[in-house]
Amino acid sequence: MKRREFVFGTLAAAIVNGRPAGAHEAAFVLPPEFAPAIIDIGEEFLGGVIHVLPNRFSLFWTLGDGWAERYTIGVGRPGLYHAGQFTVGAKREWPSWRPTDAMIARNPDAYARYADGMPGGIDNPLGARALYLYDDTGRDTYLRIHGTNDPQTIGTAVSNGCARLTNDHIVALYDKVPVGTIVNLFPQ
Repeated sequence: MKRREFVFGTLAAAIVNGRPAGAHEAAFVLPPEFAPAIIDIGEEFLGGVIHVLPNRFSLFWTLGDGWAERYTIGVGRPGLYHAGQFTVGAKREWPSWRPTDAMIARNPDAYARYADGMPGGIDNPLGARALYLYDDTGRDTYLRIHGTNDPQTIGTAVSNGCARLTNDHIVALYDKVPVGTIVNLFPQ
């Protein structure tokens, strides 16, 4: 079957290159090959499921009938990425963030100052939106699919385990994904 690909147009007028319009910092220009696209993935994939392929730095939101939206993502560093099947248990706009105890223990110089948390906003590492991943017992795993305040990390393995998209891409995906969505994180 011939693969077809269609690149999305502008995703969110109020957010430009991962930052709210008028943000104080120079905008990062995402490489054109990282643009979201509608792709033909084959009929065997059910619609309404997220698949993360960390070695391809790709997240697929399946649309059904063999089609998916493909987003380029950043993923967890080796040893911090966790494969498995999860469920979107909660969603937040401009979420607050607190590093996990393990993150603080691993790198106190970077994370200890945020032990009490950080409110949502442009400088927050979770960016504009976050999908919270829960395990099969309904417990929050602290894994997230989220935006980022550091868009140049898209296409790399640098996170503490989460999958990150640019802010404009997570905004585009966020409203499409309901709580209860299955998320498959494939092995690294």
